[in-house]
Amino acid sequence: MRQAAAVREALEQRRYEVELVEVETTGDQITDEAIHRLGKTGAFVRALDDEVLEGDLDAAVHSLKDVPTEMPADLVVAGVPERGPPRDVLVTRDGTSLDGLPEGATVGTSSLRRRAQLLAERPDLEVRGLRGNVDTRVEKLLAPPLLREHERRVVAEADEEVEELAEYKHLDDADENEGGGDSDGDESDDGDDDSEYDRTVDEWFEDLSELERRALERDPDVEYDAIVLAEAGLERAGLLHHVEHEQLSPDRFVPAPGQGALAVTAEDGELARDLREVLDYAPTRVEVTAERTVLGELGGGCIAPVGIYAVLKGSVVRTTVRVLDREGEEEVRETRDLPVQTHPRAAREFAADLADDGAADLIEEARRAAEDGDPGGASPERPEDSADGAADTDGSDGGA
Repeated sequence: MRQAAAVREALEQRRYEVELVEVETTGDQITDEAIHRLGKTGAFVRALDDEVLEGDLDAAVHSLKDVPTEMPADLVVAGVPERGPPRDVLVTRDGTSLDGLPEGATVGTSSLRRRAQLLAERPDLEVRGLRGNVDTRVEKLLAPPLLREHERRVVAEADEEVEELAEYKHLDDADENEGGGDSDGDESDDGDDDSEYDRTVDEWFEDLSELERRALERDPDVEYDAIVLAEAGLERAGLLHHVEHEQLSPDRFVPAPGQGALAVTAEDGELARDLREVLDYAPTRVEVTAERTVLGELGGGCIAPVGIYAVLKGSVVRTTVRVLDREGEEEVRETRDLPVQTHPRAAREFAADLADDGAADLIEEARRAAEDGDPGGASPERPEDSADGAADTDGSDGGA
């Protein structure tokens, strides 16, 4: 919805009247499947696009990386606004870097690409599934230590109350036995505070951020040492400056094709042309076209760990591709400068060369694993929230 609101604002500045309509997708409804098994069917975009094609909506807003490279014949990506940050970020509770995580640390992501790239860097890590929108994922990271701290404080406060009651009872008994006289001072010391905490539970709770308070409502099955998210998702959710994170270099952790970019889909025609004139940012359109063309030619979709990242640099589009096996043990990686004037054709040629160099074999291996039902080790946790994208996702798809 935040993404859709940004598109609405851009259109309203050009005097369009815009109504946002929220649509629940198949991916939102099915929460007990690994995300990569849903993404290959366009589960997070199809419901919206169907309503566009049926005439119930004029256009739909998606995270571009959720949009399949093969689209219905009458549908086009009418607008691609300026891209947000394309990087992945490692989010921790205390700012620990990827290299600084302890051996065997548990990292949350349901992205095959992120899992493979993490294991390529740190084979010792345990990568566990993690679904939910951006806020939910961060709350699941923060929840376990907050819940333990809350429980300790509640128990300590209850124990203090019991001790106070016992002390008052002892003093009352002493008064009755001694005729109400003063005690000898051994029973209590009004000036001594033996409390373990200097604040009550309520005072401690009031000092928490809103995000931490919501985290206390979670009861996740998995305790994560870190999670990996798209920087753009955190930024759009307004959380980027409220969580400890490390930016992962796109050279080291190659993003998903289209990561950080939005796509506005519409029926091919006059409205689509108008939307493109208002919304399209030409450099981003060139970059994501190169990325999606390579992806389409390789055929990896959401079933294989594929990172593709293109940057417009003058007369060339510098494109980096990294294709891995699911365990991050084998990979094909290359960077090539594509002429901007012929970047779609050059991207297809680049993809063909990568396929010949072994990328096709890795993708076919991943395809067979997907058909066999192998989750690639990143099994989803107990579902509790709506899903929010394909194999790699910025956050909520903004289904509107």
